[in-house]
Amino acid sequence: MKISVIIPTFNEAESIGSLILYLLKNANEDLIELIVVDGGSNDGTIRIAKACGAKVIVGTSKGRSSQMNEGVINSSGEILYFVHADTIPPVSFMADIKNAVEEGFPMGCYRFKFNSKRKLLKFNSFMTRFDKLYCRGGDQTLFVTKKVFEDLDGYRNDYKIMEEYDFITRARKKYKFMIISKEVIVSARKYENRSWFRVMIANTITFQMFKFGASQDALIKTYQKVLGN
Repeated sequence: MKISVIIPTFNEAESIGSLILYLLKNANEDLIELIVVDGGSNDGTIRIAKACGAKVIVGTSKGRSSQMNEGVINSSGEILYFVHADTIPPVSFMADIKNAVEEGFPMGCYRFKFNSKRKLLKFNSFMTRFDKLYCRGGDQTLFVTKKVFEDLDGYRNDYKIMEEYDFITRARKKYKFMIISKEVIVSARKYENRSWFRVMIANTITFQMFKFGASQDALIKTYQKVLGN
């Protein structure tokens, strides 16, 4: 089964080049394509991605959900692997994903740890080993067979936040999900100019609102307000 890597971007010039080169270096013949779907960057992201060997698609609209869906439409792999631009998977990502699918898990993710020595962030990393929805997130990357993705009608294009939580919630009602016991490396940039407590409060409130069916506008407004954006 061939794998398509899909990376949604928006002004990720600082990290996209090194990520693409890393993924290509550690891929094998099962990687059929690496697709970057850009949401309108003006910082050189598109130029860098093309120069590094990615297939670049300029999305029709900004938003991870719609960008990732467009990536799938333009993909040819039987397994989809969604990676955020500021995340580094393990060097074994190709084998890990294929092994999981062959073991009967059509979708799953990794644990994560931050590229930071801040002690409080180790708590976040530790929690990703547990099989609870609150412990998930797009930063952990997500693999899923195209057959399952299409059966679930993909991500919701009207979602601008919590799209992975919605997708995983729908998917786990029908399919087995594996949390691979390895870690991706995630940028701690969200925490650089904010306190750990502020970010955790914003995450917790937004998650609870999502569970109780709050609108996307309400989720975004609340999240940004609590973060202090």
